[in-house]
Amino acid sequence: MIYKKLLTAVIIALNISPVFSQNWKPVFKENIPLDSIRLSDPCILADKNTSTYYMTGTGGWLWKSKDLRKWTGPYNVTETDPNSWMGENPMIWAAELHYYKGKYYYFATFTNRSVNIDTVKGNIIERRASHVLVSNKPDGPYIPMEDSVYLPPDKPTLDGTFWIDKDGKPYMVYCYEWLQNWNGTIEKIELKPDLSGTIGEGQVLFRASDSPWSKELTEDGNIIFNKVTDGPWLFLTQTGKLGMLWTSWVFSDYTQGVAYSESDTLDGPWVQEKEPIIPPNYGHGMLFRTFEGKLLMSVHSHKKINGRTIRIPHLFEVDDSGDRIVLGMQY
Repeated sequence: MIYKKLLTAVIIALNISPVFSQNWKPVFKENIPLDSIRLSDPCILADKNTSTYYMTGTGGWLWKSKDLRKWTGPYNVTETDPNSWMGENPMIWAAELHYYKGKYYYFATFTNRSVNIDTVKGNIIERRASHVLVSNKPDGPYIPMEDSVYLPPDKPTLDGTFWIDKDGKPYMVYCYEWLQNWNGTIEKIELKPDLSGTIGEGQVLFRASDSPWSKELTEDGNIIFNKVTDGPWLFLTQTGKLGMLWTSWVFSDYTQGVAYSESDTLDGPWVQEKEPIIPPNYGHGMLFRTFEGKLLMSVHSHKKINGRTIRIPHLFEVDDSGDRIVLGMQY
């Protein structure tokens, strides 16, 4: 089973045809161009301690690079507890790496497909939640901490990210999935000082219906808001303005927008930009600075080819000198 999981990751990463055999060995590649990697939700940590870029995302695998152009991997860096709610082989989505107080933290969405928590409008809701693992090194292994549960077990949550607010406290910002509430939300919850668990309950920051740009068609042809909230990422501009990237849909186009907090804190209120920030079918973005100080946005493209969805990481330059970020050229 472990070998098949690794082969599946290689298939996704390299876009090759699957051939299962008892005699094959895992494929490891070096000097792979970024646009040759198949990866959803790419998130890049520019780690000054090792002068290395680490890219992760959906699938639970890690890639390394010294220059953002040639990458080595994939590496398996997670060690989950099979006796926890995640089960033996959880799906891993939208992983992020964050360096905080001398340790590296792995924020990701874990899904146990063998456990169903609800059924809404004919959709079976699987046990899914944002969770945090920890390591002393950027390339892991990332292991569980003392708390086995961060968010309510009866709510499907996803795409957790990390933020230190103006009060100096650490928070997880995450999505409460639309499949259950039918109007996806983005919420915050306070984390313990060592990030080993949560404090209190989640608070809604905004809902999918607050967006002026996300849209979908109903069965009778009416246009309404799209229900999806996906991929939050917090940032401060150079003027101190707090913003959030997040992704939804404009009809059949996967699309990313931006919201800004009027109080420059997580409590908002959050005001949505009227138009998306990036061309259609790019999304789930995050921001990081290169070792040379250039601000970049990492996103994946979303395209269907012969009925199969292909997602490829891309980098865009970003100007954050004002109160609003401005998207530049592809990097």
